[in-house]
Amino acid sequence: MDDELFAGVYEAFLQHQVLLFRNQNLSSAGQVRFGRRFGTLQVHVMSQYHADGHPELYRLSNLDEQGQPNGKHPDKGTLAWHTDGSWERVTGHATILYSELAPAPGSGGETHFCDAYAAWDALRDEHPELAQLQATHNLDFSRNRRHAEEPLTDAQRAAIPAVTHPVVRVHPETGRQALYLGDHAESIIGMDYKLGRTLIDQLNDKAVANSATYAHRWSSDELMIWDNRCVMHRATSYDTSKVARVIRRCTVIGESPVGIET
Repeated sequence: MDDELFAGVYEAFLQHQVLLFRNQNLSSAGQVRFGRRFGTLQVHVMSQYHADGHPELYRLSNLDEQGQPNGKHPDKGTLAWHTDGSWERVTGHATILYSELAPAPGSGGETHFCDAYAAWDALRDEHPELAQLQATHNLDFSRNRRHAEEPLTDAQRAAIPAVTHPVVRVHPETGRQALYLGDHAESIIGMDYKLGRTLIDQLNDKAVANSATYAHRWSSDELMIWDNRCVMHRATSYDTSKVARVIRRCTVIGESPVGIET
């Protein structure tokens, strides 16, 4: 991909938030090279998911050593609405997902997307106070909440302490404002923990109800790119004992979120 073509892709990325490229034949190394066009790639703290000798890649697979479904979901945290890398100080910019092996139509394993711009637009008049709030984001919290049978190790936990981000962030390139929560958001600064948890869950639900959403039914050899600064996403469930699903992910890291100035 030359610079002119990439500039067009990036313009579409900012305008449309989610891009789909069908019928791609993308190797692991090729995915890493393409991801680096967007910026620095995250090396995920959960190294057990690293793929093909590339620490920048995160593979989600339910296949055993014989290539058969093993009945285990690789990461149940992906089933809740979230934004990649919000648990880091410098958060996720773009996520690039490639389907090595997709479920048959009607078998589940979809990926759904939610427009966080529209979520804030629907809330701003009724709840302008949200623009002044900050939330803690914590991977250890969300991992234990969703996938507690395989918790973070002590070393992993120590490497990623909880961070604080604005509940409403300003996109650094478009200037638009977006709700910034998701499943990694644990608590609201200055608010009782239980009340903050209730508020976060309510806002996540409202974000999906009040915004445009898109449900993607995967085929093999598809590439999707989305903007974590203004999009939430989730996977849907599938029968892990019968249905094969292998997805390869890399996440580009961007910047620390900035809130609305008062």
